[in-house]
Amino acid sequence: MMQTETNGAQSAVFDGNRAQGTVAFDVRAVDGATRRGELHESGSLRVRFPSPEQQGLSAVLVNTAGGVAGGDRFGIGIAVGEGARLTLTTAAAEKIYRSHGPAAQIDIALSVADGGHLAWLPQETILFDQARVERRIDIDLAAGASLLLCESVIFGRSAMGETVRTGRFVDRWRLRLGGKLVFAETVRLDGDIGALLDRPAVAKGGVAIGTALIAPSDAALVERLRADADSFGAEVGITAWNGIAMARFCAQDAAKLRADMVAVLRRAAGRALPRLWFS
Repeated sequence: MMQTETNGAQSAVFDGNRAQGTVAFDVRAVDGATRRGELHESGSLRVRFPSPEQQGLSAVLVNTAGGVAGGDRFGIGIAVGEGARLTLTTAAAEKIYRSHGPAAQIDIALSVADGGHLAWLPQETILFDQARVERRIDIDLAAGASLLLCESVIFGRSAMGETVRTGRFVDRWRLRLGGKLVFAETVRLDGDIGALLDRPAVAKGGVAIGTALIAPSDAALVERLRADADSFGAEVGITAWNGIAMARFCAQDAAKLRADMVAVLRRAAGRALPRLWFS
């Protein structure tokens, strides 16, 4: 009886210390400029708009919890209106700490109306050993919308001598273009992540992976992106189908991944990347 009461008390303390956060906002085109619409913030998630711009708007996501731990729950919802342009990044790399209990939950919903453009460019997500996280990204693009999106995941901080041996990483992506599902993928690494990443068909020992999505796209853009192939420091695969282009990255360390990602994004965007990426 005493053990049951102790376990219950520990569970209540654990639940009471879990972080929760929500950010939801929209941006709109007003007199040729993009302006913020309605904004909702709760818990430990915040968004800041550092400076006004003539055409587009920049936003920075901030997690005041200082990272993500087991049982945390975060939700992000962003809507880009007709003709509006938004570039979003994060204040720093997001760290996913180890968990001996439930997985953290991260839900992201992005929508872009006709003529709108969204550049979703967060800094890396870093997983620590025994981290447990499940993420869902749902993207809804109107037929005339455009998107530049990247996500990078680092398994352990190699520079600190840290490696990921076990954990859980589930990443579910769904992309709809003009109401039609054009991309669906779920990555599931569960249990002995270190051994899985060592497999030749998975990461061949790589500890840094990334994906860049560009819509709309065609074969001509793919060829322009492949023009930097000789300078890539890691494995990069680029292809196009269903009106979108995708670049996949797999590297032995985070620095090589970022360098290759920057090269692809710069060519795809045709403009400067967020300054926080280089600070």
